[in-house]
Amino acid sequence: MADVELILMKQVASALAMPILLVGSDGTLLFYNEPAEALLGERYDETGEISYAEWAQLFKPMDRSGRELSSDETTLGRAMRTNRPTHGEISLADLTGVRRDLSVTAFPLVGQNDRHLGFVVLFWEDPAE
Repeated sequence: MADVELILMKQVASALAMPILLVGSDGTLLFYNEPAEALLGERYDETGEISYAEWAQLFKPMDRSGRELSSDETTLGRAMRTNRPTHGEISLADLTGVRRDLSVTAFPLVGQNDRHLGFVVLFWEDPAE
């Protein structure tokens, strides 16, 4: 994470109370903040950077009916494919097995001189009905 914009985005994410993931342009999970740690069931210090394929398997994204989503079907997958902001609703099984209903927004992170740096993923946990 050498780009100054990624370093600054990590600092912003660290200061916010909403769960945020920083993802490289290749889908590598570069960082997630403390609120995301609570949501995912594991501290970032324990997982570190992991590939998109690995972390998609760890956290098992599903649609609201419980059908497992392919990488391309996730909100981030759609943002990566189109390089545009996307929004969706998913269920996610955290590393402790707890399933959570989430609203997810993913958007490209573009640096100075139109450098594509990766993606930001924001989560909002939907209240239990």
